[in-house]
Amino acid sequence: MTTAARPAARRATERPVPRWAERVAHLVPLTVLPSGLWRVALGVGVPMGFAEGSDMTDFPHPIGTPYVFALSILSECLALLTLGLVRPWGEVFPHWLPLIGGRRVPVSFAVGAASLGAVAVTLIGFAAAANWTDAMAAPEAPTGAAGVVMTLAYAPFLAWGPLLAIVTVHYFMRRVRGAAETAAAA
Repeated sequence: MTTAARPAARRATERPVPRWAERVAHLVPLTVLPSGLWRVALGVGVPMGFAEGSDMTDFPHPIGTPYVFALSILSECLALLTLGLVRPWGEVFPHWLPLIGGRRVPVSFAVGAASLGAVAVTLIGFAAAANWTDAMAAPEAPTGAAGVVMTLAYAPFLAWGPLLAIVTVHYFMRRVRGAAETAAAA
């Protein structure tokens, strides 16, 4: 689909967003979804392969269940913010926001927040991956097919930070280039 054929909401960014950047931005929430669904299943009481009697078989739990639900929802919402880097609301704050609605999103704010997020989730992901072998060797850890399912659910998380970084760099270049061209035309 060409830029001209896209719906107006997608065309309304200051400079056109290439298809590859949109696809990468849409991949980010999908990297978080498998681990969130895995946690939700655990939260509703599916044992997910943990050894009987381990702390992880105490679900549903009055504190643990809301925690895993909140963690899953929060991580998915944060991942969805990546779409702002390829959508108009990443360039101009939505009008319904008090005080800032309708104002331009400062490039430094968006790039700073996205960069911090990319670094944070990359460090979290790789720290977890470094400890994965030890965690999976624990006696109460899922084994066999359940261990494979858990690993497959969490593995895509490792892509969240790098994909967010790619979209952030593209956003910065697109916004700065657009501002430079506007200033040169004036």
